Amino acid sequence: MDSEEIKVRLLPIIVEKLNVSSEEVIPSAHFSNDLGADSLDQVELVMELEKEFNLHIDDEQAAALQTVGNVMEYLEKALNK
Repeated sequence: MDSEEIKVRLLPIIVEKLNVSSEEVIPSAHFSNDLGADSLDQVELVMELEKEFNLHIDDEQAAALQTVGNVMEYLEKALNK
């Protein structure tokens, strides 16, 4: 799966779960600092990503996913093994 396809599927999830505009969802956006996500929001986001992309993200890895860019990179690696 290429990065554009991932982005197309990822963007609406972040917008819906965090109630932010799509313009705010840029690679450098930090989930808590820039997008206002609390820890529960982040857990729910990870669960939604697991469902959408049919994969498991362990707790240690989930904790490292702090920005939109981090998630994009993780998904590209995980989906293109």
